[in-house]
Amino acid sequence: MTIRVGIMGYGNLGRGVECALKQNPDMELTAVFTRRDPGSVKILTEGVNVYPAKDAKDLADQVDVLILCGGSATDLPEQTPEYAKYFNVVDSFDTHAKIPEHFAAVDKAAREAGNTAVISAGWDPGMFSLNRLYGSAVLPDGKDYTFWGRGVSQGHSDAIRRIAGVKDARQYTIPVESALEAIRSGETPELTTRQKHTRECFVVAEEGADLAAIEKEIVTMPNYFADYDTTVHFISQEEMERDHRSLPHGGFVIRSGKTGWDLEHNHVIEYSLKLDSNPEFTSSVIVACARAAYRMKQEGMTGCKTILDLPPAYLSSKSGEELRKELL
Repeated sequence: MTIRVGIMGYGNLGRGVECALKQNPDMELTAVFTRRDPGSVKILTEGVNVYPAKDAKDLADQVDVLILCGGSATDLPEQTPEYAKYFNVVDSFDTHAKIPEHFAAVDKAAREAGNTAVISAGWDPGMFSLNRLYGSAVLPDGKDYTFWGRGVSQGHSDAIRRIAGVKDARQYTIPVESALEAIRSGETPELTTRQKHTRECFVVAEEGADLAAIEKEIVTMPNYFADYDTTVHFISQEEMERDHRSLPHGGFVIRSGKTGWDLEHNHVIEYSLKLDSNPEFTSSVIVACARAAYRMKQEGMTGCKTILDLPPAYLSSKSGEELRKELL
């Protein structure tokens, strides 16, 4: 059976989901929902309609899984619990500190409606979360280290764009190289947030905006910038278009641990990503999680889940027999 997918929000992430669906023959796009004028939204898939966001719940019988492509700052905390009342849903909520409360709100709505929801799907949270789990389970005597970048963070860039007076923004997360090298060598230092990464922001301000106020709001923003050395550059729209159009990203999850009766042997597990397009890779993870959400709903597993709760085989379009033969 083909899984029918709807997209809520058609920005970078929504377009990425549409492209990912093209690569998954067991899934198809059946509707796109937008808060913009639907007539102004041109999608790539022929024969699929674009509807106003407010009409989404009226088309619930045409969508097996609704993928929510809004931002974590203000969109998803409201949208995911609301749409979980009508659909199986997947989102990419990435404000790590607020995941427990987001989970609780979505779980309540999904359970009451008998739907299945997957939150925080992507690569971090998401694929990196899985690798932190695997590393700590295999090497319980050890430490996890996660580094992001150098690359554009969509969530952080979106948070800056929500600030009054900001026209456009890109935020780059940059690992501190000396910390990365120390951990790869087997050291297990205690590192503060500030010692692991720096953040660099490129901002296009509205004409007449208070630049000092914008910079202060950025560098003091809790959960996003307050705990990092953050540099803010104000640039023109022309410079933004010329130098910051692409959305690369990546990073590393490293588990350094010991085994043996006297913990005499050292081990380092490293998982890395190098991404040309952050939103397209994130979208590809989300689509795999949408497949898992659909399968879990079919088996009666409702409520909210994260990638840590999904059986790995449910992410794949292949059968259990194929997976055992080809991958095990």
